[in-house]
Amino acid sequence: MAVLQLVIRLPRPMGQVWPSLSTPEGLAAWLTPVDVLQPRLGGTVTLGGLGTGRVTAWDVDRIAEYTVAGGGRIRFHLEHDGESGTVLRFTHESEDATATEQQWPSRFERLTELLAV
Repeated sequence: MAVLQLVIRLPRPMGQVWPSLSTPEGLAAWLTPVDVLQPRLGGTVTLGGLGTGRVTAWDVDRIAEYTVAGGGRIRFHLEHDGESGTVLRFTHESEDATATEQQWPSRFERLTELLAV
């Protein structure tokens, strides 16, 4: 099992970052299309290109974790960074270390650009 952990500083408060990690529209804007997302612990999630699975952690405005078949465990954990910023602590556990390390940095570049507007 490969584990990738990243810390990303984002230029928006947590309340503005959360929808990008927890809604179909938000995830589709920077990560991947979302076919199904039941925003609650145990809810079903289908992330295009990553797989179908369950919401395995859900703390509104702070933590969203999705465990999908073929895509592993994807965890977003938000923390305040001063008055107007957010720190995103990201973890991805997967069987495919190469794909994990190569794909996520460019995805987070898109998220950062999206939130900078």
